[in-house]
Amino acid sequence: MNFETLGKKLIVKPGTKIHLSGHDPGETAGLKDEKEARLALEKNRLKLEKLQILLNAENKRSLLVVLQGMDTSGKDSTIRHVMEGVNPQGYDVTSFKVPSTEEMKHDFLWRIHKAVPAKGTIGIFNRSHYEDVLVVRVHNLVPPDIWSARYKQINRFEWILAENQVKILKFFLHVGKAEQKKRLQERLADPAKNWNMNLQDIKERELWKNYMAAYEDALTECSTEWAPWHIIPSDKKWFRNLAVSQIIVETLEAFDMKYPTLSYDPRTIEVK
Repeated sequence: MNFETLGKKLIVKPGTKIHLSGHDPGETAGLKDEKEARLALEKNRLKLEKLQILLNAENKRSLLVVLQGMDTSGKDSTIRHVMEGVNPQGYDVTSFKVPSTEEMKHDFLWRIHKAVPAKGTIGIFNRSHYEDVLVVRVHNLVPPDIWSARYKQINRFEWILAENQVKILKFFLHVGKAEQKKRLQERLADPAKNWNMNLQDIKERELWKNYMAAYEDALTECSTEWAPWHIIPSDKKWFRNLAVSQIIVETLEAFDMKYPTLSYDPRTIEVK
């Protein structure tokens, strides 16, 4: 299979009205061989390791990866599997929880901007500024006129980042409701996982339709040329990991990065 077509197949083209009912969370883009996918993932890990070093050496830009999705969609797992082998000093993961008292005193993007990756690094957002058009909407934490105005504010914010050499990739990890139920049941049955189980995750399932509507609007309103969304089918974990890794690798390769020119000729240096 030509894995290089995954990015084009999964991207949300700007101006497209998204209906998630038309996107199969169990899709594998025609790839049926899990073993082949795992081998391709391993190749991408090796590429990513080298590309991260080159990104750091060139030090001209940064990459921001945004992960959103319903509970159990695999945000933590995706980070673990895709970034395996990459120098931990070369990337940062930021998880956005309920805003603190200090954060609540600022605009909703204040805490986000502070976590944007520096040049030469990769930043990964486990949840993000999109919580402010998702959770706050579903739970009626702010009036509709406030959260609906945030789409344009987010687009402008991401445009400013892009203009300042921050490349943004946004991934919606699309898990099906039936698959989520299965994963929640597996968590409850596993002592290694159920101790850390948040029962609120189960209650949130009751709001599934509301969340899908909120995600559809976020994907529709905020997929831009400078910060595109990708809908990643996530019922099959192996496909999810491959797709995310492939798109990240292709993006970094497209930078056409070069190692900096040295101020000396290393061939003339003798180590004694």
